[in-house]
This record gives sequence, C-alpha cells and structure tokens, in this order.
Amino acid sequence: MAEMTKRDVGQFLARQGILVAFAIFIIGFTLANQRFLAVDNVLGVIRSSAILGVMALGVTFVVIGGNLDLSVGSMLSFSTVVVLDLHDKIGPTLAIPAMFAMTMCLGALIGFLVGYLKLNSLIVTLGMLSAIHGLTLTYSGGKNMDIADKEGTWFSVFGQGTALGIPVPILMFALLAALLSLLLAKTAFGRKVYAVGGNGVAATFSGIRRARVVFLTYVISSFCVACAGLLQASRSMGSQNTVGQGLELEVLAAVILGGASLLGGSGTVFKTVIGVLILGFIQNGLLLVGLEFYVQYVVTWVIIILAVWLDIAANRGRLWSPIA
Repeated sequence: MAEMTKRDVGQFLARQGILVAFAIFIIGFTLANQRFLAVDNVLGVIRSSAILGVMALGVTFVVIGGNLDLSVGSMLSFSTVVVLDLHDKIGPTLAIPAMFAMTMCLGALIGFLVGYLKLNSLIVTLGMLSAIHGLTLTYSGGKNMDIADKEGTWFSVFGQGTALGIPVPILMFALLAALLSLLLAKTAFGRKVYAVGGNGVAATFSGIRRARVVFLTYVISSFCVACAGLLQASRSMGSQNTVGQGLELEVLAAVILGGASLLGGSGTVFKTVIGVLILGFIQNGLLLVGLEFYVQYVVTWVIIILAVWLDIAANRGRLWSPIA
C-alpha cells in the first residue's frame, strides 16, 4: 500500500507538479506582499504578459507539430522595427499589413526549410535567430525606431487602449487564444498537427501531407509574432532594435509549462495560456518581494529545467529514471 501510494504521488507530481509549485509560489508571494492578488496588479500582470502570450500561442502549434522555433525573439524585434519605421513613411493603415506580410514571409521561409526540405528545426531556427537579428540591424541601420508624432496618431490604441474597461492587449490575447484553440481542437488541420507531431511517419502513410502541415505551423507562429510586434510597437511608440532578444526562451518555457511535450503530439492552447500566466505571476511576485529584475533570468532557467524534467517524467509515468 505504501509503495502504491508513493507511486501514485510520483505520477501525480509528474503530471501536475508545475501547478503544485505554482500554487506554493502564489501562497508564498501573497503572504509576503498583500498587493500580489490585488485586481490592479493581476490585470497588470496579464497585460504585461500579453505580448509573450501571443507569441507562445503560435509556438504551441510548432511544438505540438514536433518542432521548435527559436527565431521568435528576433522576429519580434524585426516586426516591431518595421512597423514603426513604415508608420512615419506610409502611415499606420498601410504599415500594419505590410509588416504582417514581411514577418509572415520569414515564417514561410522557416516552414519551407523545416517542412519541405526536412532540415532540423533547432538548427534552422537557431540560424534564423541570428539571420533575422542581422536583417533587423541592417534595416534599421543599427538605430532605434520612434514615431515622430506620437500624439497625432491612432496607432497607440493597440498597446495602450481599453475597451469595456479592459486593456486592448488582454482582449487581443484572449481573442487569439480562443480562435487558435478552436483551430487546434475542432478542425481537421488541428488533428493533423497532433498526428504529425505524434508520429510523422505514420501520419505520412495515412495520407497527411506532413510538409504542408509543418509549413503552416510556422506561418501561424510568424502571424502571432506579427501580432505581438504590433502590440509592442503600439505600447511603447518606439523601440530598440533588440527588443525581442532572449524572449524565445521565455516563450518556450511558457509553452512547456503549459504541458506541451517537447517530443510533439500533445498540448493545448488553453494550457499554454496557463503556462504564460504562471511565468508572468512568478516574475511579478519576485519583483514584489524585493528581488532584482535580473533574478528572473535565473528563475526562468530553473523553471525551464523543471518543466522539461516533468515533461519527461509525465511520458514515463514516474519522476525518476528507472535505471537511475
């Protein structure tokens, strides 16, 4: 009985351990600072997490499809710089679709290399991380971008506006999450993404066009990055050309925290949203208890290691390796 209970506890922690850890963090932060669960602080955390969250929604498709995307941070920098630059040249009405088209072309290129040429997604997106960063610096001439007339444009509505008392970034995050959740859970394309990520060979033999599915997951990911770039540019009305640097790891951490397997074939958009909020609230709690912002980098690393460990443990049904 004791051995059975121990095994049950191990299996539970392997599957839900990150939620248990999050609950412990919430209780600890609340006891340390009563402002932690205040309504304004909660809305502030969700709003500040919206950009990361929108990016994570797209990466969820890529990861479920059995691949990785480490280029999203550099792609965010690119999309933000492009839309800010074009805003003053051709106006926001044309700048926004132009930025979406350019960003999604980058996603299509990655999708072609990984899906149709069957190159390793880690190597391709790692290389594209550097390539897109170089492209951004070249496009901007190494300079930061700012909108000249910040008061005379409606562009700020995306990042600073509210609707029904709710910040627009939160509404965009929620709307995208709802639409992409339906796409993944209720459509034939969504089922194909799970099939390709679960067993690509079997999916191919069952008539699924694997290359096309992988290609489209990267296009979806780049579309979400473009949405995040729009939010980022509108929020600050200016940007450094390295604004997205390092965000790829936080995005991946949020997706894995939400339960998407690095091996592909499992995960949901809803759980990714939960993963984003877990990461956001933990980082906010660290600041409220007085820790410096750079401690977040160490904590993020710990969370990534913990999430990967629990992901592997969930697949084998126990926390420890049977041969350890």
